[in-house]
Amino acid sequence: MQRYLLALSLLLPTACMAANQPQQGYFAKRAEAALAERFSQADSNKDGKLTLEEAKKGMPRVAENFDSIDTNHQGFVTLEQLKTVMATRASQKS
Repeated sequence: MQRYLLALSLLLPTACMAANQPQQGYFAKRAEAALAERFSQADSNKDGKLTLEEAKKGMPRVAENFDSIDTNHQGFVTLEQLKTVMATRASQKS
């Protein structure tokens, strides 16, 4: 899971900083939009859920850490779960 969080931080470098600095809300929104776009592209059947197979094809770092992100053990992850992981990582940095 740490590798996934690090990868997200590298992919969206402003997300972690912006989460703790409201004046940088613009950057947080851009980072969130970029994550949403990648999620949408990976979600091949457009059901709002990313299965392990979809993650392998479109978000490999999510696939590598799928079990730790899928905390409900439902066999899929949602965009909200990914946002929660990012927020948790951001709060750990402060």
